[in-house]
Amino acid sequence: QSELDQDLDDVEEVEEEETGEETKIKARQLTVQMMQNPQILAALQERLDGLVETPTGYIESLPRVVKRRVNALKNLQVKCAQIEAKFYEEVHDLERKYAVLYQPLFDKRFEIINAIYEPTEEECEWKPDEEDEISVGTNFILVCFIDEDPKGIPEFWLTVFKNVDLLSDMVQEHDEPILKHLKDIKVKFSDAGQPMSFVLEFHFEPNEYFTNEVLTKTYRMRSEPDDSDPFSFDGPEIMGCTGCQIDWKKGKNVTLKTIKKKQKHKGRGTVRTVTKTVSNDSFFNFFAPPEVPESGDLDDDAEAILAADFEIGHFLRERIIPRSVLYFTGEAIEDDDDDKDQNPAECKQQ
Repeated sequence: QSELDQDLDDVEEVEEEETGEETKIKARQLTVQMMQNPQILAALQERLDGLVETPTGYIESLPRVVKRRVNALKNLQVKCAQIEAKFYEEVHDLERKYAVLYQPLFDKRFEIINAIYEPTEEECEWKPDEEDEISVGTNFILVCFIDEDPKGIPEFWLTVFKNVDLLSDMVQEHDEPILKHLKDIKVKFSDAGQPMSFVLEFHFEPNEYFTNEVLTKTYRMRSEPDDSDPFSFDGPEIMGCTGCQIDWKKGKNVTLKTIKKKQKHKGRGTVRTVTKTVSNDSFFNFFAPPEVPESGDLDDDAEAILAADFEIGHFLRERIIPRSVLYFTGEAIEDDDDDKDQNPAECKQQ
């Protein structure tokens, strides 16, 4: 902080002692030197962070009658936020309406992936641009070489998961044989008149790992300004989520692992081996999120887990489920990367 103040004083001295073009050149040189100093940059950032919610001196200096009018504008802004909340409620109604129209297409996608329906020659005709040819994931190509007559599209959803960094980070090696049995992922929106929410459904074929046919994850949402901070409203936000119980078959629960530890008796000096069951990293922990207490207070770890969980749930709903084939081929991933390059500050946590 003191180094920053000294450098700022130096700039002021330069401006007082020098005039004309020479002053401008020296000021620019000093600014460049300051910007190359990490400590000064950190101090500047700290000052800027402190100013984000700090009223300016100009606002404080306004006459009382003008401040009253500013307060009137703030009340209008609250009413704008309330109207915006109604807008998003209607958007949710539209999502529900159009989900019905999308469903027949998603049903046919399901049938093609799982070898229930064989598309016609006309349905299979596709002419990609020469500069934008489809490059199917490596995993799929390997499956085709191994099985000369594959059924449907083998390992479709597993390939999607492995292609997307946000999801592949969750998938462990011991999860992959289970995810090969994933047949479909669906999203169901809450009924009209019910609190805003959506449910992710993961449909599995019979397998040796668990007896569930469907695993679910429910996300509860809120689309109304917070009375204590109405100006922070920026659309619907996920308030909490609930997983489901997985009925694992004996010895197949990949979310747990057994470890052996040796313990030495202090008095007798004998050593014994103790077996202990502990949590194991797995994609299927996704269905057992931390519970949010009524107080809403969470420790840092639980808060980080839920923040990531909300991001994943939103991404599955908004991107993966509607555009799964493009994540399978990798085309959507390239588009996402292009969007990030063009709009680096656009990503926000809902």
